[in-house]
Amino acid sequence: MLEKMDTKFNPEEVIEEFEMLTKDAERVQKETLQKILEENGSTEYLKKWGLNGRTDHESFKAFVPLVTHKDLEPYIQRMVDGDTSPILTGKPITTISLSSGTTQGKPKFVPFNNELMESTMQIYKTSFAFRNREFPIGNGKALQFIYSSKQFKTKGGLAAGTATTNVFSGSLFKNTMKAMQTQCCSPDEVIFGPDFQQSLYCHLLSGLIYWNEVQVVSSTFAHSIVYAFRTFEQVWEELCTDIREGVLTSQITVPSMRTAMSKLLKPNPELADKIHKKCLGLSNWYGLIPELFPNAKYIYGIMTGSMEPYLKKLRHYAGELPLLSADYGSSEGWIGANVNPKLPPELATFAVLPNIGYFEFIPNVEVPKQDEIKSSFLSIEPKTVGLTEVKVGEEYEIIVTNFAGLYRYRLGDVVKVVGFHNSTPELQFICRSNLLLTINIDKNTEKDLQLSVEAAGKLLSNEKLEVVDFTSHVDLSTDPGHYVIFWEVSGEAGDDLLRECCNCLDRSFVDAGYVGSRKVKAIGALELRVLKRGTFQMILDHYVGLGAAVSQFKTPRCVGPANSTVLQILCNNVVKSCFSTAF
Repeated sequence: MLEKMDTKFNPEEVIEEFEMLTKDAERVQKETLQKILEENGSTEYLKKWGLNGRTDHESFKAFVPLVTHKDLEPYIQRMVDGDTSPILTGKPITTISLSSGTTQGKPKFVPFNNELMESTMQIYKTSFAFRNREFPIGNGKALQFIYSSKQFKTKGGLAAGTATTNVFSGSLFKNTMKAMQTQCCSPDEVIFGPDFQQSLYCHLLSGLIYWNEVQVVSSTFAHSIVYAFRTFEQVWEELCTDIREGVLTSQITVPSMRTAMSKLLKPNPELADKIHKKCLGLSNWYGLIPELFPNAKYIYGIMTGSMEPYLKKLRHYAGELPLLSADYGSSEGWIGANVNPKLPPELATFAVLPNIGYFEFIPNVEVPKQDEIKSSFLSIEPKTVGLTEVKVGEEYEIIVTNFAGLYRYRLGDVVKVVGFHNSTPELQFICRSNLLLTINIDKNTEKDLQLSVEAAGKLLSNEKLEVVDFTSHVDLSTDPGHYVIFWEVSGEAGDDLLRECCNCLDRSFVDAGYVGSRKVKAIGALELRVLKRGTFQMILDHYVGLGAAVSQFKTPRCVGPANSTVLQILCNNVVKSCFSTAF
């Protein structure tokens, strides 16, 4: 059933179905939970909590505790090792997803099944239908910077790969993309290629070959699109040579990739000259994407949360082309679709699909901080509210129950309810709930770090420089401990400018606990360390070496002691450093 999807699908029908589901979200939620519990009631996990066949939400919340991934790890590990008894799901799990591993330093195993694949396609189709209403596309192609690492077999014989790999590998993904008239320009051999840099080069080349058919430029994350066009700046002349001569550069050494690309590549001196002329005519690469792909309607990818820092550069490449934020989900499953595609990414909202899982919300005042959650079987559990009980303007942590064995699972995301679509809430992503930077009473999140870097980055832009990427670290080897911010900068910044930036970073952390601690010297002066160009590329290579997929890569915004290899890469590549004199 999964393989057969109508290759023609009607966007208006999809919207109609979405409207129907969201008109009575409370009923749909109850039915969804009932279905999940009927299918999985006989599992070891649910039996342990004494549900005894009950499928109502009151009993479910009373008997089954809130959990984090750590609580479920022993169960998932047994499945990974080949135990096929009904542990978390009634039907055996055949596939495991690996989370990106960039948030916590090591990948997590998460169960993946057909139901998750179907909900992925439902999300894709729903957001496409709303997108197509506002930005209709013809029957063209998509330049998709997607990279799929190889699936591998676990000790117990389960197929394992990143969530994106598990999706891209399914024929359902291809059929859905075909139905949505956004087939990828690049051959499969490029998407599933073993070498990221070679795949990226071939993606760019494929896009240029089909330059007038490209309707959409996309990737899983905004970071990958920015990275692709930063690379284009380095290799554009080589790409022109390949197109002019119809011969693929010798830099591409993967045989399957060479064969696939050679079938696409024919000598086209006219196109090569056209691209060459366009590139020379651009001012600092502004508007590069519409210049190369004049029929592109928009740029699409996840642009919220940790992707926001890349928006400035993406807008530079995009010129007048609109940026559309993709949907909201994680390796654990999907939450909502972007049904308001005209909103800029900074204001993107996601309408929860009430039939893809059962959702609860902890009001943010109730959320215990991550360091208080040793295991989530807390003696006093925070109270949750249902999907239709949330209030506009309030912030919540999301709890997910899905069809793949996660029950009352704390996703670790904080969202804000900004409105309702019929009776389902529209959410805005705020931040991960775990704190990034804290030494004593200071509490700074990823968003606080982002705002601080943005403020200091403005000083750089006056000198035509920019922050390529950044991360942070709490250095407790000094007494008192202090914050360290690592920057990779696009050019050479003078010492005075860096000192100014360092002071600005320090002053921009406005959390009262931080400011008070700095004033009384309970926290030491903030340190800015400037990195050698290409350091974040080394970090990306490190994660890819561990088996993470490039398409899921997110720069870790705080590197803790557990992430010692990354910390070493950072510390070994510092070219300049200075301390703040702001306090």
